[in-house]
Amino acid sequence: MSFSDILGVSIGKLMLRSPIIIASGVWPMEPERWPSGIVDKVGAICTKGLTFSPKEGNKGIRLWETPCGLLNSIGLQNPGLESFLKNEFQMLKNCGCPLIFNLAFHREDELDLLLDKLSSSGFDGTVEINVSCPNVSGGGMAWAVDLMSLEMVLKKARAKWKGDIWVKLSPNVPDIYDSAIVAENCGADAIVVANTWLGLAIDIKKKKPVFERIFAGLSGPAILPLSLRLVWEATNVVKIPVIGCGGITDTESALGMLMAGASAIQIGTGLLRDFEVINKICGGIEGYMEENEIDSVKQLVGLAKKNHNIRG
Repeated sequence: MSFSDILGVSIGKLMLRSPIIIASGVWPMEPERWPSGIVDKVGAICTKGLTFSPKEGNKGIRLWETPCGLLNSIGLQNPGLESFLKNEFQMLKNCGCPLIFNLAFHREDELDLLLDKLSSSGFDGTVEINVSCPNVSGGGMAWAVDLMSLEMVLKKARAKWKGDIWVKLSPNVPDIYDSAIVAENCGADAIVVANTWLGLAIDIKKKKPVFERIFAGLSGPAILPLSLRLVWEATNVVKIPVIGCGGITDTESALGMLMAGASAIQIGTGLLRDFEVINKICGGIEGYMEENEIDSVKQLVGLAKKNHNIRG
């Protein structure tokens, strides 16, 4: 079998040569900075979080290491969609794997503007809508928490965008079921479970919170068990593909996420430690499949659930 035969997966209209996707916000958007062959086994790349207007990001400290994790308070620093389309996107068009546009917005009309701008550029592929941002026009509550606002904005996006829509959900909700169901009912082609968990760090030398905005997003190996639970729960209530994200750093955690029900996985913080981690994970998955006489990734998806049910 060829590499794509063994590890290839499809998410909606998107054909991926492997189930490993680079998550938004960690990967340099300039291909000349990539080591040779580094994306040969990457299924797709998510762009940095893009807003309609440029954002400078948050002031002060932005990254803080924790035991088995990383807190970040970047604040969606980006040049804005128009600038990205004129510059980085032109370099990324021929990068060798699909590009997924991660879109962030604080007002309903901003998402409309983003989709219009993207459509006018000629791009008609997959977008990943980040609903962890606060809805400024709705009192500041995150879109994923305010289910009525979430439904409204996703229905409008579905009516406007002809390509695939992935919805990147927030873990900072009472439960994942409701937002997952809303996303599916509004026509999402897949959901990404999930974004970073809110955390806090205290600088004991300065005797105050590390971050200017107090709370920050926690990622890294520490959140893997939480992410596995969310994926398990989400796949219980939706039929569309669930893309697992959070804490994946090696073959074992990648296989665990697939067996929990994820159809594909995203890796973010793990790449900050090891640029080669995706190549290593793909090689590990291939080895596991050969050893266990498994012919496709699809056979791995939800395997832990099936075996649990069999054993009662």
